[in-house]
Amino acid sequence: MAEFGGWEMPIQYSGVVEEHSAVRDAVGIFDVSHLGNVEVTGPGAKEFVNSCFTNDLDRIGPGQAQYTLCCDDATGGVVDDLIVYHGTTDARFSAGFAGMHLVPNASNTPEVVRRLRAAAPGGIEIKDQHEDFAIVAVQGPKSQQALGDVGISIDLDYMAFTLVERDGVRVVVCRTGYTGEHGYELVVPSDAVGPLWDALLEAASAHGGRACGLGARDTLRTEMGYPLHGHDLSLDITPVQARCGWAVGWSKPAFWGRDVLAAEREAGPRRLLWGLRAEDRGIPRPDMVVRSAAGDDVGVVTSGTFSPTLKIGIGLALLAPPVAEGDQVTVDVRGRPSVMRVVKPPFVPSHVRP
Repeated sequence: MAEFGGWEMPIQYSGVVEEHSAVRDAVGIFDVSHLGNVEVTGPGAKEFVNSCFTNDLDRIGPGQAQYTLCCDDATGGVVDDLIVYHGTTDARFSAGFAGMHLVPNASNTPEVVRRLRAAAPGGIEIKDQHEDFAIVAVQGPKSQQALGDVGISIDLDYMAFTLVERDGVRVVVCRTGYTGEHGYELVVPSDAVGPLWDALLEAASAHGGRACGLGARDTLRTEMGYPLHGHDLSLDITPVQARCGWAVGWSKPAFWGRDVLAAEREAGPRRLLWGLRAEDRGIPRPDMVVRSAAGDDVGVVTSGTFSPTLKIGIGLALLAPPVAEGDQVTVDVRGRPSVMRVVKPPFVPSHVRP
């Protein structure tokens, strides 16, 4: 266990490599209850949220989810990246997921709520439900079988969600995740999550799976090139720099940071997020300096780890032009230059879609 974003979190249960491999080959169960839960309701709730965050909610409908970013209006820096669940009129969803349901990162939830409340017009209610719900991620090629074994038999499209009842408990099942594998995230009332966790762990074990901690969650997302707020996204790193422009509704008339981000996109960013793949035994780590073949400082590592799948060091780094895909660079690994190749993630194939 260790402190993470103000929460005491499991880093590993049986070992990062074993847990990572379980998700790639079978199924892993993650307690990610540190993630936030925020409900935005009232007349015009969808339009209000759409005017704040980057992505275009008009691209999805009830029962679908969307990755988006909350940016600072003045600088375009990222306050948080989050998932928005488009609410439904189904009365069963009245205790959560009735309006626009947001799942921000743990430590960023209060700031996202503060900014929304400061901007909300009359009639819009922003309710912080962080303590009301727990979230359990079930990830891996056998995740659907594990859910079926505990009585949750569903077949969802990617980025869709539905509500099921299990032992009298309402569970929102979302076809989302942070590992690159076929998987689900279950939003459960906090006071009912214990028995569900135990049942899921037993089911996962029967399929060769196991409980997984934040260590494996980090190696899995790094292999996908998924950004982590506070490392690859921050108030100092914009969506344009982090290659998250695909999550920006550029044709929308308004969202926080729109003008400054549009200007940066037009002019070209001063740095871009790239992947680094080690060609020796070096392992990149955050804040390590990246140098060109000529020895010039060209950027800094934002995320880095040993890839259990590839058995080499991999990382993400913000690099200045004219660094390009295929270039060879060196990373200062504790005073020793490590040779790495600039690549575009993902480092391993994604299986989030059929």
